[in-house]
Amino acid sequence: MKASPGSSQLCPSLKSLSNKVGGMFCHCGSPNKYKRLDTKLERKLVEVKRGSQGVGNFKSINSIIMKFPQYKEELKKIRTVFEQYDEDSNGLIDREELKKCLQELQLRLTEEEIEDLFHSCDMDGSEGIQFNEFIVLLCLIYLLKDQPSSSQTTSKMGSPELEATFDTVIEVFLFLDKNGDGKLNKKDMVKALNDSSTSERSPAHITRSRFREMDWDRNGNVSFREFLFAFVHWVGLDTDEEMPITGSYDE
Repeated sequence: MKASPGSSQLCPSLKSLSNKVGGMFCHCGSPNKYKRLDTKLERKLVEVKRGSQGVGNFKSINSIIMKFPQYKEELKKIRTVFEQYDEDSNGLIDREELKKCLQELQLRLTEEEIEDLFHSCDMDGSEGIQFNEFIVLLCLIYLLKDQPSSSQTTSKMGSPELEATFDTVIEVFLFLDKNGDGKLNKKDMVKALNDSSTSERSPAHITRSRFREMDWDRNGNVSFREFLFAFVHWVGLDTDEEMPITGSYDE
């Protein structure tokens, strides 16, 4: 998926994505079931935002769009990890496969945490995690887990390259989260889309449309989880998953 620097739309196909995933939220039940997880994510994002002291690599939404091809290539490398733990090669990671994956990645979670993450990322209710859902799941875990206390351990996931990719995705969210409360609202989107320059301001109806495309449960706020699913689609990962993957993340 490509977008020119001056484009007023982030992604023309996001409307269909919004309808599709909105239906999945209805299928999976009330969005309140995710409240516990989303609240944890919000607190963590507020903490990260404060720690960054407002310093970031992005100055405008266009600076993010121009790097979509780079983000796509980085995220595609996660498929190597996905295929390694999809032991029956059915395109889904079930609970047992997920537990093995988390163990290998040195991620120690309680059964309750695993269930919360599994259900919140299994958007179609298939009782299995697809590749794009797996990306979201790993990024959520990365954000939630604390940095190891041991002075000899500097990695939260055993893969600095993977962590660097997720750091970038989190930074994109924080750029959009102008008031730093760990979730996005319409004011955040208007400010982010119009920050680059007065000559590139997005029309109001475009800004509203972009926000609706992310706000799948229509509660007026966009959680980090909702944003991640939209971001994976923006960079075009779910449009050409059949393409060959090069490179891998090594522990």
